[in-house]
Amino acid sequence: PAVFAASVDQSTVSVGGVSAALLKPAHPKGAIILLAGGAGNIGVGPNGAIAREGNQLVRTRAAYAARGFAVLVPDCCVDVAAAVQFMRSFGKVTLVGTSRGTQRAGRGIASGARPDRLVLTSGFLSNASGDGDNVMNMLGSSAALPSTLIVHHRQDGCFKTLPAGVAPFLEWAKGKARVTWLDGGSSEGNPCEAWAHHGFNGQDGQVVSAVAGFAAR
Repeated sequence: PAVFAASVDQSTVSVGGVSAALLKPAHPKGAIILLAGGAGNIGVGPNGAIAREGNQLVRTRAAYAARGFAVLVPDCCVDVAAAVQFMRSFGKVTLVGTSRGTQRAGRGIASGARPDRLVLTSGFLSNASGDGDNVMNMLGSSAALPSTLIVHHRQDGCFKTLPAGVAPFLEWAKGKARVTWLDGGSSEGNPCEAWAHHGFNGQDGQVVSAVAGFAAR
């Protein structure tokens, strides 16, 4: 289970039609919204508790709060625009999605959500990722794309988020996106699940550093 610093206030709030865990340090320097992968049903309970916290973003939520960010972890399927608006009081809002959470982030932006920054980890990015239901196709043009960071594992074995999907996305983004590639770590079980390279097994610290560094820019 995630370990929280004593200086971080943890609560459950209702945002965009769902329950969400809110982690709030004493003096937030910005806001991060974490959209889990898979079905997104993480089981947010009282006092910010989360029943299913294996997902890479969910299991590292405390690390973002420890770096000074207010963190929102919503259950599925939150109104992304409402979540962005809710977090505005904490400063610039970085929307982070992983795996199928990148689809939810893309649909949110296509529907009018306007985060200041976007991070897509192990993402459904382009047709070359392996699925037509991807961020490029959702948005059509990169006009609505905020400044974006891609975090991808070179050995991601998931047939929906192939590393080959990154280059077409970067070209389409027309300078609005950059990529941080990860190598190494370990991979266990289903290649599309949280303990494979797809979920950056053994590399949580590197993912957090990349995402938090981008969010702090």
